[in-house]
Amino acid sequence: MNIAVDPLRRMMLIRAFETALAKRRDHGFQLLSTGEEAVAVGLASALNDKDQLLTGGRSIGPALARGVDPRRVMAELLARSTGVNRGRGGRGHLSDPASGFFGAHAVVGGNISIAGGVALARKLEGQGGIVAILFGDGAAGAGALHETLNMAALWKLPLLFVCNNNQLSVSTPRQAALAPARISDIALSFGLPAQTIDGMDLAATTAALGQAAAHVRAGEGPAFVECISIRLRSHSTTARETRSREELARLWQFCPIERQISALGLDTTQAEALRAEAEQAVAEALAFADASPFPEASEVLDDVG
Repeated sequence: MNIAVDPLRRMMLIRAFETALAKRRDHGFQLLSTGEEAVAVGLASALNDKDQLLTGGRSIGPALARGVDPRRVMAELLARSTGVNRGRGGRGHLSDPASGFFGAHAVVGGNISIAGGVALARKLEGQGGIVAILFGDGAAGAGALHETLNMAALWKLPLLFVCNNNQLSVSTPRQAALAPARISDIALSFGLPAQTIDGMDLAATTAALGQAAAHVRAGEGPAFVECISIRLRSHSTTARETRSREELARLWQFCPIERQISALGLDTTQAEALRAEAEQAVAEALAFADASPFPEASEVLDDVG
C-alpha cells in the first residue's frame, strides 16, 4: 500500500461508519452520504491546516474526510458527552474548528452566507487560509447563494463554493427545481471561474477542487465547482426511498469506492484488507461512544445564550 491508497481508505471509513451507524436502533435522524464519498474526500484533499470547511446537514462524510476524530463524531451522533460538541450538536450542527471543520448547518442554504462571513473575517484579519463551503443542489435555488456569490465576487473573498449535486432534493429531480442547464452556470454570471465535474471520479474531483482551491489561495477571488454525484441511499434514515430497486441496482455500478479500487488496480485481497481496517476503526468508534455517558440533566442550559 502507498500514499495513493489513503484517499480510498478515507472513503471506505466514511462508508463503513455510516453503514454501522444506520444499523443502530438509536441512530437518530441522519443524512448519509453513500455514493458521495469522493466529493468529501476530494475536497478535503484540496484543503490544508489553515483552511476551514463548512457544510450543510449531510455532514458526517465531510467531517470524517476533514480529519475529525471518528470516535468523537460517533459519540456526538449518539448524543454522548464525549462527542465533538458534548452530544449537543448532532449531525446538523457538528463543529470542530480545530480540525478545520468550522461546522455543519441544518437549514438548507443557511451555511452559505455564514461561510461568506468566515471568509470575510479571514480576509480582514489577514489570517491566511481559505474557506470552503459545501452545499447540495437543493440549496442552489436559495437567495443566500446568490447574495454570497455577489459579495464574494465584489470583495474577492477567499471562498471556494462546492456544490455536491446528487441530483435529488429529497425526491425532486434537479431538473424540476432549477432552471440553469448546469448549476455552475449560476457562478458564471458573477464572473467566477466555474466548472462541472464528475463527482463519482475521485481523481477528477481531487484535481478540479485542487485547481480551484489554488485559484482562491492565490488571492484571485472565489471559485465554484459543481460535482455531479449519486446518492445511493435514501435521503435520510427516516425517508422512504422513491427510486425503484431496479434503478438503485443500476446506479450502484457507479459506486466511487469500487471505481477507485479499479483505478488503483487493487485485487480482492487488498480491497478487503482496507475494508477490514475501516470496519475496525468504526468498531472502535462505536465502543468509545457506547462506553461514554449521556450528558447530565443539570447541563441542559449550559452554553444557552
